[in-house]
Amino acid sequence: MTLRSVLLFVLAALLEIGGAWLVWQGLREHRGWAWVGAGVVALGLYGVVATLQQDAAFGRVLAAYGGVFIAGSLLWGVVADGFRPDRWDVAGALVCLVGVAVIMYAPRSS
Repeated sequence: MTLRSVLLFVLAALLEIGGAWLVWQGLREHRGWAWVGAGVVALGLYGVVATLQQDAAFGRVLAAYGGVFIAGSLLWGVVADGFRPDRWDVAGALVCLVGVAVIMYAPRSS
């Protein structure tokens, strides 16, 4: 169950961050409307993937996903744009991922 949830978070991050990056490339880097359109489709699919989490609490899922988004955005910048995070970026991302774990996977009474 936890592995499925983590994989869904990773897929959601790829779709949302990738979609936003495609829109950025299309508009800011003048690559054209096809890039923007592909980005919009990816962003829509992100919304679908987010609904596949087992937890039914929208606020909890999206709050936890925020931490994944932060870490994923830094990683995307490294891979796609040659960004080099400093130790504070890395520390902040790790804090966010700990928050994800607490929000999503802490034991709760039913």
